[in-house]
Amino acid sequence: MLPISRKRVVAGAAALVIGALALSACASQRGGDDNAEGPADVDGTFVFAASSDPASLDPAFAQDGETFRVSRQIFEGLVGTKPGTPDPAPLLAESWETSDDSLSYTFALKKDVTFQDGTPFNAEAVCVNFDRWYNWEGLAASEALGYYYNKLFKGYASSPDSAVFDSCTPDGDSSVTITLKKPFAGFVAALSLPAFSMQSPKALEEYKADEVGGTADAPTLSEYAMGHPVGTGPYKFDEWARGEQVTLSSYEDYWGDKGQIDKIIFRTIDDPTARRQALESGSIDGYDLVGPADTGALKDAGFTMVSRPPFTILYLAFNQAVKELQDPKVREALSYAVDKDALISQVLPEGTEKATQFMPQSVNGWNADVTTYDYDPEKAKSLLAEAGYTEANPLKLTFNYPVNVSRPYMPDPEQIFTVLSSQLKAVGVETTPKSNEWGEYLDLITGGTDHGIHLLGWTGDYNDTDNFLGVFFGQKSAEWGFDNPELFKDLTDARGIADLDEQTQLYSDINEEVATFIPGVPLAHPAPTLAFDPRVESYPASPVNDEVFSQIVLTK
Repeated sequence: MLPISRKRVVAGAAALVIGALALSACASQRGGDDNAEGPADVDGTFVFAASSDPASLDPAFAQDGETFRVSRQIFEGLVGTKPGTPDPAPLLAESWETSDDSLSYTFALKKDVTFQDGTPFNAEAVCVNFDRWYNWEGLAASEALGYYYNKLFKGYASSPDSAVFDSCTPDGDSSVTITLKKPFAGFVAALSLPAFSMQSPKALEEYKADEVGGTADAPTLSEYAMGHPVGTGPYKFDEWARGEQVTLSSYEDYWGDKGQIDKIIFRTIDDPTARRQALESGSIDGYDLVGPADTGALKDAGFTMVSRPPFTILYLAFNQAVKELQDPKVREALSYAVDKDALISQVLPEGTEKATQFMPQSVNGWNADVTTYDYDPEKAKSLLAEAGYTEANPLKLTFNYPVNVSRPYMPDPEQIFTVLSSQLKAVGVETTPKSNEWGEYLDLITGGTDHGIHLLGWTGDYNDTDNFLGVFFGQKSAEWGFDNPELFKDLTDARGIADLDEQTQLYSDINEEVATFIPGVPLAHPAPTLAFDPRVESYPASPVNDEVFSQIVLTK
Protein backbone atom coordinates (compact mmCIF):
# COMPACT_ATOMS: atom_id res chain seq x y z
CA MET A 1 0.00 0.00 0.00
CA LEU A 2 2.03 2.91 -1.14
CA PRO A 3 2.89 6.01 -3.24
CA ILE A 4 2.39 7.54 -6.67
CA SER A 5 4.94 8.47 -9.31
CA ARG A 6 3.41 11.49 -10.96
CA LYS A 7 1.47 14.55 -9.91
CA ARG A 8 -1.96 13.71 -8.55
CA VAL A 9 -4.87 15.65 -7.19
CA VAL A 10 -5.54 14.08 -3.80
CA ALA A 11 -8.70 15.30 -2.13
CA GLY A 12 -7.91 16.29 1.43
CA ALA A 13 -4.31 15.05 1.25
CA ALA A 14 -3.21 17.49 3.88
CA ALA A 15 -5.92 16.21 6.17
CA LEU A 16 -4.47 12.73 5.96
CA VAL A 17 -1.51 13.69 8.11
CA ILE A 18 -2.49 12.31 11.48
CA GLY A 19 -1.02 14.09 14.43
CA ALA A 20 0.28 12.83 17.71
CA LEU A 21 -2.13 10.87 19.82
CA ALA A 22 -2.97 12.62 23.06
CA LEU A 23 -3.25 9.94 25.70
CA SER A 24 -4.22 9.69 29.33
CA ALA A 25 -3.90 7.70 32.54
CA CYS A 26 -2.87 4.14 33.29
CA ALA A 27 0.43 2.51 32.54
CA SER A 28 0.57 -0.58 30.34
CA GLN A 29 0.07 -3.84 32.20
CA ARG A 30 1.38 -6.04 29.44
CA GLY A 31 3.99 -7.65 31.67
CA GLY A 32 7.00 -6.51 29.65
CA ASP A 33 10.50 -6.01 31.02
CA ASP A 34 10.18 -3.13 33.46
CA ASN A 35 13.91 -2.52 33.20
CA ALA A 36 13.98 -2.31 29.43
CA GLU A 37 15.40 1.02 28.37
CA GLY A 38 15.02 2.80 25.07
CA PRO A 39 16.04 6.37 24.24
CA ALA A 40 13.29 7.67 26.56
CA ASP A 41 13.68 4.99 29.25
CA VAL A 42 10.51 3.22 28.19
CA ASP A 43 9.45 -0.42 28.07
CA GLY A 44 10.78 -1.26 24.62
CA THR A 45 8.55 -4.29 24.06
CA PHE A 46 5.49 -3.45 21.95
CA VAL A 47 2.66 -5.97 21.59
CA PHE A 48 0.26 -5.50 18.71
CA ALA A 49 -2.77 -7.72 18.13
CA ALA A 50 -3.06 -8.98 14.56
CA SER A 51 -6.39 -10.22 13.25
CA SER A 52 -4.75 -13.23 11.62
CA ASP A 53 -1.43 -14.94 11.06
CA PRO A 54 0.66 -13.59 8.20
CA ALA A 55 0.10 -15.67 5.10
CA SER A 56 3.85 -15.73 4.47
CA LEU A 57 7.07 -14.12 5.66
CA ASP A 58 8.03 -13.51 2.03
CA PRO A 59 6.14 -10.36 0.95
CA ALA A 60 6.75 -11.13 -2.73
CA PHE A 61 4.36 -14.06 -2.33
CA ALA A 62 1.72 -12.16 -0.37
CA GLN A 63 -1.25 -9.89 -0.89
CA ASP A 64 -2.81 -9.42 2.56
CA GLY A 65 -2.50 -6.66 5.11
CA GLU A 66 -1.40 -8.75 8.08
CA THR A 67 1.54 -10.15 6.10
CA PHE A 68 2.44 -6.67 4.91
CA ARG A 69 2.21 -5.21 8.43
CA VAL A 70 4.98 -7.60 9.51
CA SER A 71 6.87 -7.12 6.25
CA ARG A 72 7.08 -3.35 6.69
CA GLN A 73 9.10 -3.81 9.86
CA ILE A 74 11.61 -6.25 8.29
CA PHE A 75 11.85 -5.01 4.71
CA GLU A 76 12.16 -1.77 2.80
CA GLY A 77 11.68 -0.94 -0.86
CA LEU A 78 13.34 1.50 -3.17
CA VAL A 79 10.38 3.81 -2.62
CA GLY A 80 8.35 4.61 0.50
CA THR A 81 5.52 7.03 1.25
CA LYS A 82 5.30 10.56 2.58
CA PRO A 83 4.06 10.35 6.18
CA GLY A 84 0.30 10.37 6.46
CA THR A 85 -0.28 10.20 2.69
CA PRO A 86 -0.39 7.61 -0.10
CA ASP A 87 2.19 9.60 -2.10
CA PRO A 88 5.70 8.33 -2.97
CA ALA A 89 8.89 9.30 -1.19
CA PRO A 90 12.51 8.14 -1.33
CA LEU A 91 13.51 5.17 0.82
CA LEU A 92 16.36 2.88 -0.26
CA ALA A 93 16.49 4.96 -3.41
CA GLU A 94 17.39 8.55 -2.53
CA SER A 95 16.22 9.86 -5.90
CA TRP A 96 15.33 8.73 -9.41
CA GLU A 97 15.27 10.01 -12.96
CA THR A 98 12.99 8.94 -15.80
CA SER A 99 13.95 8.81 -19.47
CA ASP A 100 12.06 10.90 -22.02
CA ASP A 101 10.26 7.82 -23.33
CA SER A 102 9.21 6.84 -19.77
CA LEU A 103 10.73 3.39 -20.20
CA SER A 104 13.97 3.72 -18.19
CA TYR A 105 14.29 4.66 -14.54
CA THR A 106 17.66 5.32 -12.91
CA PHE A 107 17.70 5.11 -9.12
CA ALA A 108 20.41 6.62 -6.92
CA LEU A 109 20.70 4.19 -4.01
CA LYS A 110 21.34 4.90 -0.37
CA LYS A 111 24.90 3.96 0.58
CA ASP A 112 26.21 1.96 3.54
CA VAL A 113 23.03 -0.06 3.97
CA THR A 114 23.22 -3.73 4.90
CA PHE A 115 20.76 -6.56 4.97
CA GLN A 116 20.12 -8.14 8.35
CA ASP A 117 22.45 -11.04 7.46
CA GLY A 118 25.33 -8.56 7.09
CA THR A 119 25.47 -8.60 3.29
CA PRO A 120 25.49 -5.27 1.43
CA PHE A 121 22.49 -3.64 -0.17
CA ASN A 122 23.61 -2.37 -3.56
CA ALA A 123 22.65 -2.21 -7.23
CA GLU A 124 23.43 -5.88 -7.77
CA ALA A 125 21.01 -6.81 -4.96
CA VAL A 126 18.31 -4.70 -6.59
CA CYS A 127 18.74 -6.58 -9.85
CA VAL A 128 18.68 -9.95 -8.11
CA ASN A 129 15.24 -9.05 -6.77
CA PHE A 130 13.85 -7.78 -10.08
CA ASP A 131 15.27 -10.73 -11.97
CA ARG A 132 13.81 -13.08 -9.37
CA TRP A 133 10.27 -11.82 -9.96
CA TYR A 134 10.66 -11.76 -13.73
CA ASN A 135 11.91 -15.35 -13.89
CA TRP A 136 9.19 -16.95 -11.79
CA GLU A 137 7.56 -19.96 -13.39
CA GLY A 138 4.67 -22.27 -12.65
CA LEU A 139 2.91 -21.74 -9.35
CA ALA A 140 5.24 -18.89 -8.36
CA ALA A 141 4.07 -16.97 -11.43
CA SER A 142 0.39 -17.54 -10.67
CA GLU A 143 -2.08 -15.08 -9.22
CA ALA A 144 -2.29 -17.30 -6.13
CA LEU A 145 1.32 -16.57 -5.11
CA GLY A 146 2.91 -13.83 -7.19
CA TYR A 147 -0.24 -11.73 -6.97
CA TYR A 148 1.11 -8.19 -7.21
CA TYR A 149 3.81 -8.89 -9.78
CA ASN A 150 1.26 -10.80 -11.84
CA LYS A 151 -1.23 -7.91 -11.65
CA LEU A 152 1.15 -5.01 -12.21
CA PHE A 153 3.96 -6.38 -14.37
CA LYS A 154 1.70 -8.64 -16.45
CA GLY A 155 4.24 -11.19 -17.66
CA TYR A 156 7.46 -13.08 -17.10
CA ALA A 157 10.56 -14.24 -18.94
CA SER A 158 8.46 -17.16 -20.14
CA SER A 159 5.87 -14.73 -21.59
CA PRO A 160 7.96 -11.73 -22.68
CA ASP A 161 5.39 -10.32 -25.09
CA SER A 162 3.03 -9.48 -22.26
CA ALA A 163 5.71 -8.47 -19.75
CA VAL A 164 6.19 -4.87 -18.61
CA PHE A 165 9.67 -5.43 -17.14
CA ASP A 166 12.63 -5.65 -19.52
CA SER A 167 15.93 -5.45 -17.65
CA CYS A 168 17.82 -4.28 -14.57
CA THR A 169 21.37 -2.96 -14.97
CA PRO A 170 23.76 -1.96 -12.15
CA ASP A 171 25.61 1.30 -12.76
CA GLY A 172 28.24 0.69 -10.09
CA ASP A 173 27.23 -0.12 -6.52
CA SER A 174 24.95 2.85 -5.82
CA SER A 175 23.05 3.39 -9.05
CA VAL A 176 20.76 1.07 -10.98
CA THR A 177 18.73 1.42 -14.18
CA ILE A 178 15.47 -0.46 -14.64
CA THR A 179 14.10 -0.61 -18.16
CA LEU A 180 10.50 -1.41 -19.06
CA LYS A 181 9.14 -2.82 -22.30
CA LYS A 182 5.90 -0.88 -22.01
CA PRO A 183 4.94 2.40 -20.36
CA PHE A 184 3.70 2.03 -16.79
CA ALA A 185 2.93 5.46 -15.34
CA GLY A 186 2.47 4.03 -11.84
CA PHE A 187 5.82 2.20 -11.80
CA VAL A 188 7.57 4.29 -9.15
CA ALA A 189 4.47 4.35 -6.95
CA ALA A 190 4.10 0.59 -7.22
CA LEU A 191 7.61 0.06 -5.86
CA SER A 192 6.43 1.20 -2.43
CA LEU A 193 4.40 -2.01 -2.15
CA PRO A 194 5.85 -4.49 0.38
CA ALA A 195 5.58 -7.10 -2.39
CA PHE A 196 8.46 -5.30 -4.12
CA SER A 197 10.67 -4.94 -1.06
CA MET A 198 14.38 -5.61 -1.36
CA GLN A 199 15.33 -9.00 0.05
CA SER A 200 18.77 -10.43 0.76
CA PRO A 201 20.06 -12.32 -2.31
CA LYS A 202 22.10 -14.56 0.00
CA ALA A 203 19.08 -15.54 2.10
CA LEU A 204 16.83 -16.00 -0.95
CA GLU A 205 19.30 -18.50 -2.37
CA GLU A 206 20.29 -20.21 0.88
CA TYR A 207 16.72 -20.88 1.98
CA LYS A 208 15.34 -21.68 -1.50
CA ALA A 209 12.81 -18.87 -1.58
CA ASP A 210 11.26 -19.90 -4.89
CA GLU A 211 10.81 -23.57 -4.09
CA VAL A 212 7.05 -23.49 -3.58
CA GLY A 213 4.66 -26.38 -4.00
CA GLY A 214 1.09 -27.51 -3.66
CA THR A 215 -1.63 -26.12 -5.89
CA ALA A 216 -3.09 -22.71 -6.66
CA ASP A 217 -5.91 -23.51 -4.24
CA ALA A 218 -3.51 -24.71 -1.53
CA PRO A 219 0.08 -23.53 -2.13
CA THR A 220 2.89 -24.52 0.23
CA LEU A 221 5.53 -22.06 1.37
CA SER A 222 9.28 -22.18 0.92
CA GLU A 223 11.77 -22.61 3.75
CA TYR A 224 12.59 -18.90 3.38
CA ALA A 225 8.94 -17.82 3.67
CA MET A 226 8.42 -19.98 6.74
CA GLY A 227 11.25 -18.70 8.88
CA HIS A 228 14.15 -16.85 7.24
CA PRO A 229 13.06 -13.43 5.91
CA VAL A 230 15.96 -10.98 5.58
CA GLY A 231 15.58 -7.32 4.63
CA THR A 232 17.12 -3.93 5.41
CA GLY A 233 14.41 -2.68 7.80
CA PRO A 234 14.67 -1.61 11.44
CA TYR A 235 13.57 -5.03 12.79
CA LYS A 236 14.87 -8.51 12.13
CA PHE A 237 12.92 -11.74 12.32
CA ASP A 238 13.21 -13.86 15.48
CA GLU A 239 10.38 -16.38 15.58
CA TRP A 240 7.01 -17.33 14.11
CA ALA A 241 4.86 -19.49 16.37
CA ARG A 242 2.14 -20.17 13.83
CA GLY A 243 -1.33 -19.37 15.03
CA GLU A 244 0.09 -17.53 18.04
CA GLN A 245 2.58 -14.76 17.33
CA VAL A 246 5.48 -13.35 15.31
CA THR A 247 8.43 -11.89 17.22
CA LEU A 248 10.86 -9.31 15.83
CA SER A 249 13.78 -7.48 17.42
CA SER A 250 15.70 -4.33 16.63
CA TYR A 251 18.37 -4.64 13.92
CA GLU A 252 21.49 -3.17 15.53
CA ASP A 253 23.11 -2.07 12.28
CA TYR A 254 20.00 -0.43 10.84
CA TRP A 255 20.96 2.59 8.75
CA GLY A 256 18.20 4.86 10.10
CA ASP A 257 16.61 5.84 13.42
CA LYS A 258 15.97 2.67 15.42
CA GLY A 259 13.38 4.37 17.64
CA GLN A 260 12.26 3.38 21.13
CA ILE A 261 10.86 -0.08 20.44
CA ASP A 262 13.42 -2.87 20.50
CA LYS A 263 11.04 -5.84 20.43
CA ILE A 264 7.75 -6.31 18.57
CA ILE A 265 5.29 -9.11 19.21
CA PHE A 266 2.49 -9.49 16.69
CA ARG A 267 0.01 -11.59 18.68
CA THR A 268 -2.67 -13.33 16.62
CA ILE A 269 -6.13 -12.66 18.06
CA ASP A 270 -8.72 -13.30 15.39
CA ASP A 271 -11.80 -12.39 17.42
CA PRO A 272 -12.56 -8.61 17.58
CA THR A 273 -14.02 -8.90 21.09
CA ALA A 274 -10.94 -10.73 22.32
CA ARG A 275 -8.70 -8.01 20.86
CA ARG A 276 -10.66 -5.35 22.72
CA GLN A 277 -10.47 -7.32 25.97
CA ALA A 278 -6.72 -7.79 25.53
CA LEU A 279 -6.26 -4.02 25.23
CA GLU A 280 -8.48 -3.38 28.24
CA SER A 281 -6.54 -5.90 30.34
CA GLY A 282 -3.19 -4.39 29.35
CA SER A 283 -1.89 -7.51 27.64
CA ILE A 284 -1.41 -5.68 24.33
CA ASP A 285 -0.44 -2.13 23.41
CA GLY A 286 -2.76 -1.71 20.47
CA TYR A 287 -4.74 -3.21 17.66
CA ASP A 288 -6.25 -2.36 14.31
CA LEU A 289 -9.75 -2.91 12.91
CA VAL A 290 -11.67 -1.88 16.01
CA GLY A 291 -15.28 -3.02 15.83
CA PRO A 292 -17.79 -0.20 15.28
CA ALA A 293 -19.60 -1.05 18.52
CA ASP A 294 -16.35 -0.87 20.55
CA THR A 295 -15.09 2.54 19.48
CA GLY A 296 -17.14 4.68 21.86
CA ALA A 297 -16.63 2.45 24.88
CA LEU A 298 -12.85 2.34 24.43
CA LYS A 299 -12.66 6.10 23.95
CA ASP A 300 -14.71 6.69 27.10
CA ALA A 301 -12.38 4.34 29.00
CA GLY A 302 -9.35 6.49 28.19
CA PHE A 303 -7.99 4.69 25.15
CA THR A 304 -7.35 6.75 22.05
CA MET A 305 -9.02 5.85 18.76
CA VAL A 306 -7.32 6.71 15.48
CA SER A 307 -9.36 6.44 12.29
CA ARG A 308 -7.60 6.24 8.96
CA PRO A 309 -9.19 8.28 6.16
CA PRO A 310 -11.15 5.89 3.90
CA PHE A 311 -8.81 4.56 1.21
CA THR A 312 -10.60 1.26 0.93
CA ILE A 313 -13.28 -0.50 -1.09
CA LEU A 314 -15.59 -3.30 0.08
CA TYR A 315 -17.39 -5.11 -2.73
CA LEU A 316 -19.67 -8.02 -3.52
CA ALA A 317 -18.06 -9.78 -6.48
CA PHE A 318 -19.77 -11.89 -9.14
CA ASN A 319 -17.74 -14.83 -10.42
CA GLN A 320 -18.79 -15.13 -14.06
CA ALA A 321 -17.38 -18.63 -14.28
CA VAL A 322 -20.79 -19.40 -12.74
CA LYS A 323 -23.27 -19.72 -15.61
CA GLU A 324 -26.07 -17.80 -13.92
CA LEU A 325 -23.80 -14.81 -13.34
CA GLN A 326 -22.91 -14.54 -17.02
CA ASP A 327 -26.36 -13.03 -17.64
CA PRO A 328 -26.13 -9.18 -17.40
CA LYS A 329 -29.76 -9.03 -16.22
CA VAL A 330 -28.90 -11.24 -13.25
CA ARG A 331 -25.93 -9.07 -12.32
CA GLU A 332 -28.06 -5.95 -12.66
CA ALA A 333 -30.82 -7.49 -10.54
CA LEU A 334 -28.38 -8.37 -7.77
CA SER A 335 -27.10 -4.79 -7.83
CA TYR A 336 -30.60 -3.35 -7.35
CA ALA A 337 -31.24 -5.83 -4.51
CA VAL A 338 -28.46 -4.41 -2.31
CA ASP A 339 -29.31 -1.65 0.16
CA LYS A 340 -25.90 -0.06 0.76
CA ASP A 341 -27.22 2.56 3.20
CA ALA A 342 -28.71 -0.13 5.43
CA LEU A 343 -25.49 -2.14 5.30
CA ILE A 344 -23.40 0.87 6.32
CA SER A 345 -25.70 1.93 9.15
CA GLN A 346 -26.05 -1.58 10.54
CA VAL A 347 -22.53 -3.07 10.48
CA LEU A 348 -19.84 -0.70 9.17
CA PRO A 349 -17.79 1.80 11.22
CA GLU A 350 -18.46 5.49 11.67
CA GLY A 351 -16.95 7.50 8.83
CA THR A 352 -17.70 4.84 6.19
CA GLU A 353 -18.65 6.29 2.81
CA LYS A 354 -21.06 4.69 0.33
CA ALA A 355 -19.34 3.46 -2.85
CA THR A 356 -20.54 4.09 -6.39
CA GLN A 357 -17.46 2.65 -8.08
CA PHE A 358 -14.50 0.41 -7.30
CA MET A 359 -12.23 3.13 -5.92
CA PRO A 360 -12.44 6.05 -3.46
CA GLN A 361 -13.39 9.54 -4.60
CA SER A 362 -9.87 10.86 -3.91
CA VAL A 363 -8.35 8.68 -6.65
CA ASN A 364 -7.76 10.10 -10.13
CA GLY A 365 -10.57 9.33 -12.60
CA TRP A 366 -13.43 8.93 -10.13
CA ASN A 367 -16.60 9.60 -12.12
CA ALA A 368 -19.29 11.73 -10.46
CA ASP A 369 -21.78 10.80 -13.18
CA VAL A 370 -21.21 7.05 -13.22
CA THR A 371 -24.22 4.76 -13.71
CA THR A 372 -25.55 3.57 -10.35
CA TYR A 373 -28.05 0.94 -9.27
CA ASP A 374 -29.84 2.47 -6.32
CA TYR A 375 -31.71 0.12 -4.04
CA ASP A 376 -34.90 -0.99 -5.79
CA PRO A 377 -36.10 -4.47 -4.77
CA GLU A 378 -39.07 -4.41 -7.15
CA LYS A 379 -36.80 -3.69 -10.10
CA ALA A 380 -34.53 -6.51 -8.95
CA LYS A 381 -37.46 -8.93 -8.94
CA SER A 382 -38.56 -7.75 -12.39
CA LEU A 383 -35.09 -8.27 -13.89
CA LEU A 384 -34.83 -11.72 -12.33
CA ALA A 385 -38.16 -12.62 -13.88
CA GLU A 386 -36.92 -11.43 -17.29
CA ALA A 387 -33.89 -13.69 -16.80
CA GLY A 388 -36.21 -16.63 -16.11
CA TYR A 389 -36.09 -16.76 -12.33
CA THR A 390 -39.36 -16.78 -10.43
CA GLU A 391 -40.71 -17.91 -7.08
CA ALA A 392 -41.22 -21.35 -8.58
CA ASN A 393 -37.75 -21.33 -10.16
CA PRO A 394 -35.57 -19.14 -7.92
CA LEU A 395 -32.02 -18.06 -8.64
CA LYS A 396 -29.70 -20.16 -6.51
CA LEU A 397 -26.13 -19.03 -5.81
CA THR A 398 -23.25 -19.95 -3.54
CA PHE A 399 -22.30 -17.02 -1.30
CA ASN A 400 -18.66 -17.21 -0.14
CA TYR A 401 -17.33 -15.21 2.80
CA PRO A 402 -14.40 -15.48 5.24
CA VAL A 403 -14.65 -16.11 8.97
CA ASN A 404 -12.54 -15.34 12.03
CA VAL A 405 -10.87 -12.35 10.38
CA SER A 406 -11.22 -8.59 10.23
CA ARG A 407 -9.94 -6.54 7.32
CA PRO A 408 -9.78 -2.73 7.00
CA TYR A 409 -12.45 -2.88 4.31
CA MET A 410 -14.40 -5.70 5.98
CA PRO A 411 -14.40 -5.42 9.79
CA ASP A 412 -16.92 -8.23 10.37
CA PRO A 413 -17.46 -10.45 7.30
CA GLU A 414 -20.09 -12.61 8.99
CA GLN A 415 -22.26 -9.61 9.83
CA ILE A 416 -21.88 -8.25 6.30
CA PHE A 417 -22.81 -11.63 4.85
CA THR A 418 -25.88 -11.81 7.12
CA VAL A 419 -27.17 -8.41 6.00
CA LEU A 420 -26.55 -8.98 2.28
CA SER A 421 -27.91 -12.52 2.18
CA SER A 422 -31.07 -11.24 3.86
CA GLN A 423 -31.42 -8.50 1.25
CA LEU A 424 -30.98 -11.00 -1.58
CA LYS A 425 -33.50 -13.35 0.00
CA ALA A 426 -36.02 -10.51 0.03
CA VAL A 427 -35.99 -10.42 -3.80
CA GLY A 428 -36.18 -14.19 -4.16
CA VAL A 429 -32.50 -15.15 -4.45
CA GLU A 430 -31.57 -18.31 -2.55
CA THR A 431 -27.97 -18.28 -1.31
CA THR A 432 -26.00 -21.21 0.02
CA PRO A 433 -23.40 -19.94 2.51
CA LYS A 434 -19.86 -21.21 2.28
CA SER A 435 -17.23 -19.91 4.67
CA ASN A 436 -13.48 -20.43 5.02
CA GLU A 437 -10.69 -19.27 7.26
CA TRP A 438 -8.90 -16.28 5.78
CA GLY A 439 -5.89 -17.97 4.17
CA GLU A 440 -8.01 -20.72 2.65
CA TYR A 441 -10.52 -18.13 1.52
CA LEU A 442 -7.94 -16.06 -0.37
CA ASP A 443 -6.58 -19.19 -2.02
CA LEU A 444 -10.09 -20.22 -3.06
CA ILE A 445 -11.16 -16.83 -4.41
CA THR A 446 -7.97 -15.76 -6.18
CA GLY A 447 -6.63 -19.15 -7.15
CA GLY A 448 -9.63 -21.30 -8.01
CA THR A 449 -12.96 -21.17 -9.83
CA ASP A 450 -15.21 -22.99 -7.35
CA HIS A 451 -16.85 -19.94 -5.80
CA GLY A 452 -19.91 -17.83 -6.48
CA ILE A 453 -20.80 -14.36 -5.31
CA HIS A 454 -18.33 -13.39 -2.61
CA LEU A 455 -17.13 -10.69 -0.27
CA LEU A 456 -13.74 -9.13 -0.73
CA GLY A 457 -12.19 -5.70 -0.87
CA TRP A 458 -9.04 -3.68 -1.02
CA THR A 459 -7.01 -1.14 0.86
CA GLY A 460 -5.30 1.11 -1.68
CA ASP A 461 -1.57 0.55 -1.88
CA TYR A 462 -0.79 3.93 -3.38
CA ASN A 463 -2.68 6.76 -5.01
CA ASP A 464 -2.99 5.48 -8.54
CA THR A 465 -6.11 4.36 -10.38
CA ASP A 466 -4.34 1.32 -11.79
CA ASN A 467 -3.90 0.08 -8.22
CA PHE A 468 -7.66 -0.23 -7.99
CA LEU A 469 -9.21 -0.75 -11.43
CA GLY A 470 -6.11 -2.26 -13.01
CA VAL A 471 -5.60 -4.78 -10.21
CA PHE A 472 -9.26 -5.83 -10.29
CA PHE A 473 -10.09 -5.75 -13.98
CA GLY A 474 -6.87 -5.37 -15.99
CA GLN A 475 -6.66 -8.99 -17.09
CA LYS A 476 -8.35 -12.37 -16.74
CA SER A 477 -8.75 -13.30 -13.10
CA ALA A 478 -9.91 -16.37 -11.21
CA GLU A 479 -11.76 -14.09 -8.83
CA TRP A 480 -14.04 -12.47 -11.40
CA GLY A 481 -14.14 -15.23 -14.02
CA PHE A 482 -14.77 -13.08 -17.10
CA ASP A 483 -12.98 -12.33 -20.36
CA ASN A 484 -13.47 -8.74 -21.54
CA PRO A 485 -10.71 -7.88 -24.04
CA GLU A 486 -12.01 -4.35 -24.57
CA LEU A 487 -11.86 -3.52 -20.86
CA PHE A 488 -8.45 -5.17 -20.51
CA LYS A 489 -7.11 -3.09 -23.42
CA ASP A 490 -8.58 0.16 -22.13
CA LEU A 491 -6.95 -0.34 -18.73
CA THR A 492 -3.62 -1.31 -20.30
CA ASP A 493 -3.68 1.81 -22.46
CA ALA A 494 -4.64 4.11 -19.58
CA ARG A 495 -1.87 2.91 -17.24
CA GLY A 496 0.75 3.99 -19.77
CA ILE A 497 -0.50 7.57 -20.31
CA ALA A 498 1.81 10.14 -18.72
CA ASP A 499 -0.42 13.20 -19.28
CA LEU A 500 -2.61 13.53 -16.19
CA ASP A 501 -5.57 15.26 -17.86
CA GLU A 502 -5.70 12.69 -20.64
CA GLN A 503 -5.39 9.83 -18.19
CA THR A 504 -8.09 11.28 -15.93
CA GLN A 505 -10.63 11.28 -18.75
CA LEU A 506 -9.71 7.74 -19.78
CA TYR A 507 -10.17 6.43 -16.24
CA SER A 508 -13.44 8.30 -15.86
CA ASP A 509 -14.70 6.58 -19.00
CA ILE A 510 -13.43 3.22 -17.76
CA ASN A 511 -15.32 3.66 -14.49
CA GLU A 512 -18.50 3.99 -16.55
CA GLU A 513 -17.49 0.98 -18.64
CA VAL A 514 -17.06 -1.08 -15.47
CA ALA A 515 -20.35 0.18 -14.03
CA THR A 516 -22.36 -0.92 -17.08
CA PHE A 517 -20.53 -4.25 -17.33
CA ILE A 518 -21.40 -4.96 -13.65
CA PRO A 519 -18.64 -7.32 -12.45
CA GLY A 520 -19.93 -6.85 -8.92
CA VAL A 521 -21.37 -4.32 -6.48
CA PRO A 522 -19.06 -1.67 -5.00
CA LEU A 523 -20.50 -1.40 -1.51
CA ALA A 524 -18.61 1.02 0.73
CA HIS A 525 -15.37 2.72 1.70
CA PRO A 526 -14.97 1.79 5.39
CA ALA A 527 -12.78 3.90 7.67
CA PRO A 528 -10.55 1.54 9.70
CA THR A 529 -9.95 2.46 13.35
CA LEU A 530 -7.01 1.64 15.65
CA ALA A 531 -6.93 1.68 19.46
CA PHE A 532 -3.91 2.12 21.75
CA ASP A 533 -2.79 1.96 25.35
CA PRO A 534 -2.29 5.44 26.85
CA ARG A 535 1.50 4.98 26.90
CA VAL A 536 1.51 5.44 23.12
CA GLU A 537 2.05 9.15 22.58
CA SER A 538 1.99 9.00 18.78
CA TYR A 539 1.48 6.41 16.08
CA PRO A 540 2.40 6.93 12.39
CA ALA A 541 -1.10 6.22 11.03
CA SER A 542 -1.16 5.97 7.25
CA PRO A 543 -4.09 5.77 4.82
CA VAL A 544 -2.22 2.94 3.07
CA ASN A 545 -1.07 1.19 6.28
CA ASP A 546 2.58 2.14 5.69
CA GLU A 547 3.31 2.14 9.41
CA VAL A 548 6.80 1.31 10.69
CA PHE A 549 6.91 0.76 14.44
CA SER A 550 10.29 2.43 14.91
CA GLN A 551 8.35 5.68 14.44
CA ILE A 552 6.03 5.05 17.40
CA VAL A 553 6.61 7.36 20.39
CA LEU A 554 6.07 5.93 23.88
CA THR A 555 5.88 7.65 27.26
CA LYS A 556 6.28 4.62 29.56
